[in-house]
Amino acid sequence: MSQSPLYKLKEIAGILRSPHGCAWDKAQTSDTLKPYLIEEAYEVYQAIENANNENLKEELGDLLYQIYAHAQLASEQNMFDIDDVANGIIEKLIRRHPHVFGTDTVKDKYEVIDRWEKIKKKEKQNGQSLLSGVPAHLPALLKAYRVQQKVSRVGFDWERVQDVVAKLNEEVNEFKDALQNNQVNREALKEEIGDILFTIVNIARHVEVNPEEALQHTVSKFIKRFQYIEKRLQETNNDITQTSLQELDELWEESKKI
Repeated sequence: MSQSPLYKLKEIAGILRSPHGCAWDKAQTSDTLKPYLIEEAYEVYQAIENANNENLKEELGDLLYQIYAHAQLASEQNMFDIDDVANGIIEKLIRRHPHVFGTDTVKDKYEVIDRWEKIKKKEKQNGQSLLSGVPAHLPALLKAYRVQQKVSRVGFDWERVQDVVAKLNEEVNEFKDALQNNQVNREALKEEIGDILFTIVNIARHVEVNPEEALQHTVSKFIKRFQYIEKRLQETNNDITQTSLQELDELWEESKKI
């Protein structure tokens, strides 16, 4: 009987680390592989954004190999292997979906999320903070979003989005006050900008918009419009550094119509 592709991948991960394997792979540790794990995850994200199924298949494969590589490193130190990883997530998914694999019933997706958090809390009843499960190195927007989600589930939240908008206005006014100070305090400005960003994330969460996706969309839109300006200037043999701001603004407005 032929090997499954997943078993073959496990075998390859081991061969690459063997005495007769690849010098680069043999030199890696979990620490040195961390950047590649993040990079591959972002490339998966980009493939989804681009709606490119062939690319998504490839990038998911690259990400899958990163998981196998980390499991291989752990296996060499007799900590766990890829089967333990798979069994762990299988058990967790079954345990946290009693409405699917058991006899519990739920009304909607919100009750599913509430039940998930309660089960998770019960699993980790060791005095840990509600927020201890938020990864320290998440991108800041996503980290703020996750923190707000978690505290909201225990009732620590604004009741209406209008209240959060009022809070944003308050934070912006505090930033303006800090700017008007005769001696500009960079630390104070950093704190006020952080408060503004945190509040904007909260507004996004209240209206069920992912702030990371919203900002990614805006950045992509900006890049597209700026590249339009560059292209138009190249077509007329004009140097962008010698073009007036008024001319750039006119091209910017033109780009919005494309």
